[in-house]
Amino acid sequence: MKIITKDFLYQFLYFLCIAVPYLNVYELTFLVWLVAVGITIKRAYSVTFLKYLLYPAAILLIAALVSIGHSPETFELTRDFTYLFKPIAGLLAGYQLYRFGANKAFKVFIYTGFIIAIIHLIIILISFVSHTTVSVNILRANAGYFSDYEVYVLIILIFRKRFNIVLSPAWLRVVLTVVALSSFLYLARTNLIQFIILYMGIQGYFRLNRRSINTLCSVLIVVIVGYTAIYYSNPRRNGLGIEAFLYKIKIAPIEAFKTKINKDNWKDFNDNYRSYENIIAVKQVSNNGIFAVLFGEGLGSTLDLGREVWSNDGEFVRYIPIVHNGFMTIFLKSGIIGAIILIGFIVRLIRQKRAVNPIVQNINFLLTATGIFLIFSNWVFLGLYLKLDNKSVVIGFLLCMRQMILKNQNEPRMINRE
Repeated sequence: MKIITKDFLYQFLYFLCIAVPYLNVYELTFLVWLVAVGITIKRAYSVTFLKYLLYPAAILLIAALVSIGHSPETFELTRDFTYLFKPIAGLLAGYQLYRFGANKAFKVFIYTGFIIAIIHLIIILISFVSHTTVSVNILRANAGYFSDYEVYVLIILIFRKRFNIVLSPAWLRVVLTVVALSSFLYLARTNLIQFIILYMGIQGYFRLNRRSINTLCSVLIVVIVGYTAIYYSNPRRNGLGIEAFLYKIKIAPIEAFKTKINKDNWKDFNDNYRSYENIIAVKQVSNNGIFAVLFGEGLGSTLDLGREVWSNDGEFVRYIPIVHNGFMTIFLKSGIIGAIILIGFIVRLIRQKRAVNPIVQNINFLLTATGIFLIFSNWVFLGLYLKLDNKSVVIGFLLCMRQMILKNQNEPRMINRE
C-alpha cells in the first residue's frame, strides 16, 4: 500500500511553487520552479498557451541580444536572466502541475491558500507578542507585505458555486474566515484593489454594457467619496494600527505618479520613492541614445539612484537591477519595445472570449480581471517580475484548467476561439 501517492507529490510540488516566494529567497524560488517545470514538462502544448509564453520570451530575448554588446559581469547577466525568465517558469509550472492534478485542482488551490493563511496568522501572533505593538510597519515587516494568492482563494471561495466547489458549511466557515482575516491583516493597498477588481471581474462588470457601466460609475463614486473622507481625516504618517494603513491610502494616488521630488527632504523622498525610481530610469535610458530607448540596456544593466538607499534586503544600495515599476524595469532592460510587449501580454489576458460552459466563462472572467489588476501591479510592484510574486503560476494554472475543461466537454470552437 502506497503511503505517498504520485498525485500527492504533485500537489505538494504545487504548494511549494506557491509558498516558496513568501520566504523572500529568490534563488530558492527559482530553483523550486525550475524543478517543478523539469519534472512535469510535456511534449506538446496548446497553441493558445504558447502564445502567452511568447510575450515574456520576446522580452527576455531582446534584453539578451542587447547585452551582447555590453559584456556584463557573469553574476549580473545570470541575475537578470533569472529575473526575466521568472514569468516563463511560473506559467509553465502552473500549466503543467494542473495537468497532473486536474481531479482535485480547486481543492488543492484552496487548501494551499488556507495553509499559507494559517502560517501568516501565526507569524502575526508571534510578532505581536514579541513586540507588544500594533504598529502596521513592524507587523508587515515581520509577517509580509501582501499576498495576491490569498485574494484569489478568497474570491473563489465566495463564488464557489460558479466553479462547482462543494465544502461542508462548517468547514467553509473556517476556511473562509481564516483566509479573509489573513488577507485583511496584510493591510496592503494593492490587495484591496485586487479584491475589488477580481470581484467585479467575476461578476462580468468588465464586459461593457449598460449594467456594467452603471456599476463601474457607482464604484468610482464610492472610491472618490471614500478617498476624500480619508484625505480630510488627515491620518498621521507614523500612526498606529489602521491609521498607518489609511495614511498609505492617502498618499497612494500621488506616490507613483509624482514628477518632481526633493530627494533632500526625507519625507518627500520616502513617500514618493517609486516616482523617484521612474524619473531616474527615464533620464538614464534616454541619455544613452535612441537605441537604448527602443531596446533598453540589456541584461546586467543597473539603475544609478545617485545616492544610497536602504533596501528591503536590509542593506544600503545605490545601483539596483530592478525598480518597483514593472514597465520601467522592462524599459530599462528591453526598451520601449519590451514595454509594449508587456502591455500586449496584459491586453491578451484582458481580451477573453465568451464561453458557453459556465466554469470556463468564470475562468475567463478571472483572467480578464487578472489582466486589469496587472496594470496596477506592474506600476507599483513589478507585476509578474517581482521576486515575491506567484501570479504567473496562477495564470498558468487557470489557462490549463480552461483548456482541459474545453477538451473534455468539446465546447464549440467558434465560441471559444482566441
